[in-house]
Amino acid sequence: MSLTAIFIKISVQEISANATVFNRLWIATIIFGLWNSFKQLQNKELDEPAETNSHYQISEIMLLLGVAIVHVMGRFLWTWSLTQTNAANATVLSNMPPLFTALGGWLFFGQRFDRRFVFGLGIALAGAIGLGLEDLFLSENSLFSETAFIGDAAALLSAMFYAASFLILEQLRSRLAVQNILLWRCLLGTLFMIPVVLMLEDQLFPMSWQGWLAVFGLAAICEGLGHGLIVYSLKYFSSAFVTLVLLLEPVMTAVFAWILFSEGLSLLNLLAFAVILEGIYLAKTGKGADKA
Repeated sequence: MSLTAIFIKISVQEISANATVFNRLWIATIIFGLWNSFKQLQNKELDEPAETNSHYQISEIMLLLGVAIVHVMGRFLWTWSLTQTNAANATVLSNMPPLFTALGGWLFFGQRFDRRFVFGLGIALAGAIGLGLEDLFLSENSLFSETAFIGDAAALLSAMFYAASFLILEQLRSRLAVQNILLWRCLLGTLFMIPVVLMLEDQLFPMSWQGWLAVFGLAAICEGLGHGLIVYSLKYFSSAFVTLVLLLEPVMTAVFAWILFSEGLSLLNLLAFAVILEGIYLAKTGKGADKA
């Protein structure tokens, strides 16, 4: 998942962020479609029952539609927020999904978290916020400044949409297989993005093999392998804990950027990494991390 920013950085040199998301989704749809077909063929050859029925219930269809909508909206708001506010503000505010997944799980699904989990969540969030503080203090706009308020609100709203998508995925994971969930999410997301890119973009596809390699990496590595493992893990861990672990993503992105692009890796980055790991450890050993 931490390779996402690296691939996007390469892709946007040729096409826009919206076009990058569009190409990522349609390629991932093909990948998950092939994976789904392979699993069905494998089950037939082994004379084993399919993981899921071919007919979906109304509640499952609504959940699949809902997760596609909130996921695409989260990505759109995050991308748009970067055009309205500085990256430091957006990063600090977009690191809030664990807070919203824990709150949503408690309010809507009766999930319970003990003090150790909540304490670990707070520590990990503090470490994640610390990642953006260095750039935040150096930026022209302070957090929630008047000029950046709209962008800050969009970044925070994107975190709420991401949290909602994880809560829905957690419900779907107990009913459907990983490849079915992600196939429909990517397919519906592609359909939602088609009118957006047709209206707003002149260049839809990459022009060089490096550009195609970047969007294919986003689809196969980040969407296929990364999101595939995330959705798989939701069968065993709560969405609150999974989103908490994902706070490590910007840390690993900074490490990869340091290796590949010689970008600076400060002492604050390393300190935040240690703090996030400590918070994850406390949350994992508390009540609320494992699937009920």
